Amino acid sequence: MSLDLTQPDRTEFLELWRETFGRPPPKNISMGFMQKVFTFERQCMADRRLSKQTLRRLKAIARDGVSAVNPAASLKPGTYLMREWNGRSYQVEVVSGGFVMDSKTYSSLSAIAKHITGAHWSGPRFFGVSP
Repeated sequence: MSLDLTQPDRTEFLELWRETFGRPPPKNISMGFMQKVFTFERQCMADRRLSKQTLRRLKAIARDGVSAVNPAASLKPGTYLMREWNGRSYQVEVVSGGFVMDSKTYSSLSAIAKHITGAHWSGPRFFGVSP
């Protein structure tokens, strides 16, 4: 990265994002946020370190294999998950391509957890299947 971060130019930042991450940046990303990302990336490169999130994911993969990254992916069709929430019991069936609860198919456990609680949750954590 040879870009001068003190004299930001949006076009250069967008190109640098593509070079650094191998894909275009998210739509409507601010210059300030991109500047912080590039500053962090420079620090990581200089110190030869990884972000905490990346380290956690790599350690989980090394310890338990790829399924540790997405515990719901290791669930076999026909498996039932149970969860009690606010005095009501919920039963979810794992099917190929998703999860069924109350005769409705959901693409993820997180979508079901949000439907039940009204708030964003990690679905695998909500149903107790995270490592």
